Amino acid sequence: MNTSSSHPSFWRRIPLAFGAFFSTLSDAAYAARVEKLSLPEAAPVVPVAPAPAPAAAPIILKEATPDAALQLLALLQREARLIDFTQENLGSHADADIGAAARVVHEGCAKVMREYFTIEAVRQEAEGSRIVLQEGFDSAQVRLTGNVVGSAPFTGTLSHRGWRASSVRLPKLIEQHDAAILAPAEVEL
Repeated sequence: MNTSSSHPSFWRRIPLAFGAFFSTLSDAAYAARVEKLSLPEAAPVVPVAPAPAPAAAPIILKEATPDAALQLLALLQREARLIDFTQENLGSHADADIGAAARVVHEGCAKVMREYFTIEAVRQEAEGSRIVLQEGFDSAQVRLTGNVVGSAPFTGTLSHRGWRASSVRLPKLIEQHDAAILAPAEVEL
């Protein structure tokens, strides 16, 4: 138990602290006396400039030329009539007619894919299987979905194997070729 000659108790120091706080804010002379009491003599503080942060490597964006995409659209139109199919208003057609047209589009698209691309699965496991992604997995090849919390390793169910093009064999174009013409207009004489 504290006596009058000893240090003030914790409960007595609480109102003293509040009083000192507000007195320091409102009375400059009081604040100067508190500063002398609380700060030990020290060498002057010399400001030090913070070290410059290392420059982040610039992100270089590749210019995507539309020619290859337009060439692919032209191939899909030629072999599968894909543009004709997507531009058609299907509301007035019967489901059986749409299904028959979709079969032609599917077969033509598959032919283009086989002829001009080699497509492989990103993951070899069967869809629906449980897999573990270790720390450092390639996030360009695997996208996490669902409740993603924490850090790797992650255990989850493979819902899609993913696809990658291992080779592309688009035909070479002559310099004067206008890739924006996906299919020329046809005039029957």
